[in-house]
Amino acid sequence: MENDIRIRPPHKDIKILDKTETAISHIKDVAVKTKDIANEAKFQNDGTVQEYASDKMTHSTETIASGKVYQAGKTVKRTAKSIKTRREKTIEEQEIVQKSAGKNNDDRIRSLENNKNIIRTSADMEHLKIKTKKHHEIKGGNETIKTIEGSKHAVVKTSGSVMKQVENVRKLSAIATERARQAVKHTAKTIETITKKAVIIITSCIKAISAALSSMIAALGAGGSIAAFILVLVVLFGGVLCLVGGGNANAVLPVSAEVEAYEPLIRQYATQHGISEYVELIKAVMMQESGGRGLDPMQSSEGNFNTRYPRKPNGITDPEYSISCGVQELKVCLQVADVESPVYMENIKLCLQGYNFGNGYISWAKRNYGGYTNLNAAEFSDMMAQRLGWDSYGDKQYVPHVLRYYPFGRVPTGIGNQAIVQVALSQEGNVGGQPYWSWYGFDSRVEWCACFVAWCAQQCGYIDAGIIPKFSLCSDGVSWFAGRGQFQDGSYVPVSGDIIFFDWGGNGDVDHVGIVESVVNGTVYTIEGNSGDMCRKRSYSIGNDRIFGYGTPAY
Repeated sequence: MENDIRIRPPHKDIKILDKTETAISHIKDVAVKTKDIANEAKFQNDGTVQEYASDKMTHSTETIASGKVYQAGKTVKRTAKSIKTRREKTIEEQEIVQKSAGKNNDDRIRSLENNKNIIRTSADMEHLKIKTKKHHEIKGGNETIKTIEGSKHAVVKTSGSVMKQVENVRKLSAIATERARQAVKHTAKTIETITKKAVIIITSCIKAISAALSSMIAALGAGGSIAAFILVLVVLFGGVLCLVGGGNANAVLPVSAEVEAYEPLIRQYATQHGISEYVELIKAVMMQESGGRGLDPMQSSEGNFNTRYPRKPNGITDPEYSISCGVQELKVCLQVADVESPVYMENIKLCLQGYNFGNGYISWAKRNYGGYTNLNAAEFSDMMAQRLGWDSYGDKQYVPHVLRYYPFGRVPTGIGNQAIVQVALSQEGNVGGQPYWSWYGFDSRVEWCACFVAWCAQQCGYIDAGIIPKFSLCSDGVSWFAGRGQFQDGSYVPVSGDIIFFDWGGNGDVDHVGIVESVVNGTVYTIEGNSGDMCRKRSYSIGNDRIFGYGTPAY
């Protein structure tokens, strides 16, 4: 009977495993579809911020789906392991039964039946477990799908919110950018203005240093003394102070537009009273007195030449009459102070302080001190204030105040050729040449390059001194210098202050004239009138075929 008993070997429930594999496959399909849905949601939104939000949500859903699949796989492996363990245990039990078969066949049969029941029960239990697991896993997959659907809606909703925030940030950024642009524009304009002023000041200082050095070196070459050498050092030191900020007092300030507007009247009355070369000085006085504003721009109401209006401050109420009286007052001061030219600075200082204090100061300063000093101006002011019982008398600093606006006030005195160069440079930019040809005596415009050179010479007193002629034709200038043995041809290497003549056509006719500013590395730098109908700087190589020759004044 023992041979008739057959024990069915246990085996895996293929059907159950197939169903589990099917469930896993479904969950994988769900995860793939979920990823596709998330990707679709991602491409439905434009803009960097939306893409970023969509990517984040898609990554989250992929992570959830992958987790579910991972958990399902883990459950199946655990179930299969449990079935294997049960089967091995059952085989061991069968072997025990077979060894004890001789005891009692009935007992063996019952044991076998019980074992069959155990196997059946175990199989049923495993089936229940797998079914339960499958149910939960599928349910979990459904929940994952729902979660992904919700995530998709959340992505769209979040993207809309982000879009609003991005738009707000964009608007604020646009406003901030515009404000920054305006600020940069304003700053750039301010820097440009400051830079232009700085360049003017530095250029003025460099010119003064160069001019002084050239003259001092010439003096040393001619046998100058140790004192001349010391003077060179002083000029260098002063130039350094000017460049590093200690030379503000040496910067020429422009007169106001109101003063410039009065120039025709100033020139008219200066010519009428015989001081036409002092137009720039008169303008500087007006600038200090009133800035060209008010009805008495020359503040000449209290002067001796006012016979129409009350002699009290601002008594004159006619600007033209004020200019007429002021020009006459200044002329007397120039005469009493023995001023011989617009660059005769020591006597001009005496004249200016006399215009402010009255002519009595000029005679007092000459008698007691031999001329003007800042200290004696202060002494005279205090003396007059005490005598009259006033708190103050005049302006103790009137001279430096006026000279701020006087271009010739920066011309070094007593150094010959540099005076005419500095006067010429002060006229750079003048258009039309009216001050020069009208000074010469012409009623209307003429070719005025020679008139300009003669005018500059007159401002320095060189015409009266017989150093440079008064000429309006270039050929007359050549003849004058040649007749005195002071003319060199175009191959000559000139020096600052020489008079340069040009022959544009190369036919021997002299067409143009200017003043040599300097010579550097084989290049002649000039300042010329009527160059394109204006005063401007030019440059030429030494020996240029357009250069006719040079007048060499005996400064």
